[in-house]
Amino acid sequence: MYEGRAKVRENAWVTDVFRERGAGRGDYQELVDEISGLLGAPATLENRDFELIAFGAYDSEGDLDESALDPVRTRSILTRRSTAAVREWFEGFGITRATAPVRIPPSPEAGVYRGRVCLPVRHRGVVLGYVWLLDGDPGPDAAQLSAAMEVASRIGALLADEAQAGADLTRELRAVLTAGSGWQREAALAEFRTALGSRADGAHTVVCVAPWPSADPAGTPSVRTVPGAVALCTVPWDGSGPGGSGQGLALLVRLRSADLPQPAHTAAARLLERAGTGRRTDGRAGGGRADGARTAAGIAGVRTGLAELHTAWQEASAAARAALAEPRLGPVAEWGSIGPYRILTALPPGAAQDPAVRTLLSPAHHELARTVAVFLDRAGQAGRTATELGIHRQTLYYRLSRVEQLTGLDLDNGEDRLLLHMALKVARL
Repeated sequence: MYEGRAKVRENAWVTDVFRERGAGRGDYQELVDEISGLLGAPATLENRDFELIAFGAYDSEGDLDESALDPVRTRSILTRRSTAAVREWFEGFGITRATAPVRIPPSPEAGVYRGRVCLPVRHRGVVLGYVWLLDGDPGPDAAQLSAAMEVASRIGALLADEAQAGADLTRELRAVLTAGSGWQREAALAEFRTALGSRADGAHTVVCVAPWPSADPAGTPSVRTVPGAVALCTVPWDGSGPGGSGQGLALLVRLRSADLPQPAHTAAARLLERAGTGRRTDGRAGGGRADGARTAAGIAGVRTGLAELHTAWQEASAAARAALAEPRLGPVAEWGSIGPYRILTALPPGAAQDPAVRTLLSPAHHELARTVAVFLDRAGQAGRTATELGIHRQTLYYRLSRVEQLTGLDLDNGEDRLLLHMALKVARL
């Protein structure tokens, strides 16, 4: 039986999740926050399929209002969708046809324990979504609701704009990313640029989420549910490895400024959640799916215009591969932050195992390979290496001498160190 309030520990947990997931929703987030501020109550934006787009954790005194912890709202934020019973109850009040705010009473049978105010989000007569508010006593007045509806109309224009730009661009984006060099790529790019119109000239970046867990189009999220997304598609991806589907998810993200890549990180986190590898509700990083496979995301450098779209995809894909090879870089890695992997990911497959290190990379010598990898990552500092590995210095020196015997390389020689270091990193890819 619902008691009207959550336990203290549950309040704290949900508050943390609200704050964690409330950050960085781009244009939609700012508009929802504007409505929350106008009405002095937390607002939630869902599309017409009742899938969460953004929410405002209205904060009047520095702490999340306990009234915001309504179970339906909590479920919507945590699972990003409402139940069929809740949807049926709300739609029964004519929200799909409404052009003005609709007040909806509570229904414990449907799991709705608090009354709602629904602001229909429309554009040119078509409902595209809903802004939800917990109703209070006395609740917002007519002037406040009128101001909030003006903001809702701006949300509707944005939803319509993104739907027009992104809903039918899967084929065009895939054509650009999979086209060969030369005239085929140029033709595909010209078609994509025409479809985007003025949006093609702004600041963009590309996100790669790979390996994507399913090649089935039904498992691909709608572009409208990813903040800042312009277009997305699945494409063949050659770095899947065991457990992968051979597919990567490519996403083109619109940025307000070349200096502010946060929308790409928000979109990547949303897609990792969809793939089952996002951040957990206890705040710890994800990285493993239910089937045991790992998925990571890479973000390309920011560009203005689409001329280097194919190069941006290569950067994003390389960053995802680096995040899979080095968990410390992920689960979301930017191209500019992956260091030597910017070069190593461009090497052909035949370069994956240098003859000098082939024996060292065998399973029988796994501990030796790990030891020398840490040693080289720590710039040859024996003390730091021994501490990190939890071994005595003499044990470290013995293992390093064994590495030299197996490889024929001299760890006092800079070029030999470089060869060994790069070979070990390439092997991780």
